[in-house]
Amino acid sequence: MPTGGRQDHGVVFYARDDELVGQVTEYLLGAMRTGGVGVTLATPSHRTAVEQRLEQAGINLMAARAYGSYVALDPEEVISRFMINGFADPAGFWSALAPVIKRAAKRRGKVAVFGEMVALLWDRDLASAAVDLEALWNELASQYSFSLLCAYPAELLRSSGHADELLEVVAAHTHCGAQGSSGEDALARSSADPLGDA
Repeated sequence: MPTGGRQDHGVVFYARDDELVGQVTEYLLGAMRTGGVGVTLATPSHRTAVEQRLEQAGINLMAARAYGSYVALDPEEVISRFMINGFADPAGFWSALAPVIKRAAKRRGKVAVFGEMVALLWDRDLASAAVDLEALWNELASQYSFSLLCAYPAELLRSSGHADELLEVVAAHTHCGAQGSSGEDALARSSADPLGDA
């Protein structure tokens, strides 16, 4: 039976791809090395880099995929299943992701999910949809036990055009982190007055 609740839902605002890849690799290894499952919904370049790091760390990805301890999903394909006319459809989201998380959660170990769908939506000026997607992840976490790490490129958050949505993004997470000065600036803005001067 599902055993959800308030789960570990983190976000990182990153300035350098290599730093993000290193953090994501360690995050996934924390689950996979203890009998759990690592799930990625990463951009192609990040997925390739993370998989290279996993293999360098001693993970046999072919075996991990076959065994179900590593699952790589195409974020664009998943997005196409729940985005309708610029809005995130809850039924489509659950249909696309609940079976994956449910299957992974049946294992005894931790389930660690890394996702970049929110950043892809934000990059398309669909900030409100990104906020809705964060909320949908939290609803899914109320039903199934898993941790989630989201990532946003810091440069996407420099504009004050989506200050309110930025506050909502931060509020949707249990903890936030930043890498580099650009990421720290973006995170600092999340606590500033969204109506103030940028």
